Amino acid sequence: MSSIQETSTAGIQAIPREVDILQSNILKVIFMDRIKLEYLLASKIAGGHVILADSHGVGKTSLARALAGSIEWDRSSVSKEGIAIEAFSRVQCTVDLLPQDIIGYTRILGHSGELAFNKGPIFAHFVLCDEINLLTPKTQGSFFQAMEEQSVSIEGKTYSLPSPFFIIATMNLKGAHLFPLPAPQLDRFMLQLSMGFPDHDNEKEIVKQHGRADGWKSFGPVIPYSTLLKWQEMVDSVTIHDDVVDYIVALVRATRNHPDIVVGASPRTGVKLSRLARALCLLRGSDFVTPDIIKEIFISAVAHRLQLQDPEDSAADILKGILTSVPVDGRKRSKD
Repeated sequence: MSSIQETSTAGIQAIPREVDILQSNILKVIFMDRIKLEYLLASKIAGGHVILADSHGVGKTSLARALAGSIEWDRSSVSKEGIAIEAFSRVQCTVDLLPQDIIGYTRILGHSGELAFNKGPIFAHFVLCDEINLLTPKTQGSFFQAMEEQSVSIEGKTYSLPSPFFIIATMNLKGAHLFPLPAPQLDRFMLQLSMGFPDHDNEKEIVKQHGRADGWKSFGPVIPYSTLLKWQEMVDSVTIHDDVVDYIVALVRATRNHPDIVVGASPRTGVKLSRLARALCLLRGSDFVTPDIIKEIFISAVAHRLQLQDPEDSAADILKGILTSVPVDGRKRSKD
C-alpha cells in the first residue's frame, strides 16, 4: 500500500470517533434509534436529502434542530453571488405559502427605483421544511432545482446555494389538506425514515427532560462545519467494486419487473444508493462497500420511490422479497 493510500485509510478509520461525538450530542436531547441517526448523517454527507415521515409529535422538528445545532457554522458565509447564507432556516409549510416565500424575490425600492433581492429561507446550509405535504404542488416544485442542482432560478437569474446544503423535510402520514409529493420529487430524496413512537422507558425520559423549560440548556455545537466538508470530500475515496455496482443495478431493475409495482425505481435510485452506501461506510471507518451494506439500506433508500398496484400494500415487504430473490453473486445474475 502506498503512503497516500495509508494516509487516506488512517483518515477514514479516525472518522467514527468524530461521528460518535456528533451522535452522542444529538442523542442528549433526542431519543431515537442510533442506526437511523447514522443513516441521516450519511445522507447528509453524501449530498442527499431526507424525508422524515411520521405522525405528529414524535420529535421530527426537534431532530432537525438538534442536528443543525450540533454544528458550528461559519456565520460569515456568503454565496458566489454575495448573498449571506444562514446556518439554519425553518420553513413552516402551509397551504397558502408561495414559491417566492421559499426561494426569494426581487422588489423595487420605492425611493430609488432600484431592484433589490430578498432572499428566501432556502439560502441556508441546513433547511428544515416542516410538513412539506401541506404545500400545494406549485410550491412543492420550488424545491426541485435546489435539491438536484444546488441552485435556484429567480426571475431569470440563477443563484448558487452553499456547501454543505441539506434539506430535511418532515411529512405527516395522516391529516387534512395534505398534497402528496409527486414521484419526481420523491425520487430526489435520498432516504425516507420514520422515527416511530418511543418505548415506555424512552417516552418517560422524554417527558422528564422536555417537560422542563431548560431541557436544551446544556446543548450546543460540538464539531465545526469544516468537518462535514471534509467528510463530504472523502466519500469518493470509499471503493465500490464493479460486482457491488452490478448488484445495485440488478436490485433496481428488479423493481421494474415486479407484478405488484406500477412504476419501479429510476436509474437515479442506483446513483443515490451507491453514494449513500459509500457515505455510510465512511462514517463507520471502512474504505470499501460490501453487498451487506447495500442490503441494509436498500429499503430505506428505495421504498418511497415506488408506485404500487395496491396502495395498501407494503413497499418494504415487496422490497424484502426482491432482496431475497436477487442473488449477490454476479455470475448467477442475468443482465437482461
